[in-house]
Amino acid sequence: MAYDSANLTRLAGGSGVNLWHYTSADAIATVKASGYFNDSANMIKARDIIICVDTNTPTTHIASVLTNNGTVVNTSQGTAVAETD
Repeated sequence: MAYDSANLTRLAGGSGVNLWHYTSADAIATVKASGYFNDSANMIKARDIIICVDTNTPTTHIASVLTNNGTVVNTSQGTAVAETD
């Protein structure tokens, strides 16, 4: 699957940093690849945080936006959120 901006939701923001939630059936490795969020380069800023939820596996990662030059959005590899009892 490809990036779908309808699945990106801004949850909160303050002091120039935004918290986003993104849900997709794409593998987390695909979502965290540089350029995946390019279609939303006009919304996402460097240092923003994205909670990435893979609905297929399911897994959740928290990634930060490392860079955004207005065209290419590059995110960190993120941190996995443990989903166990």
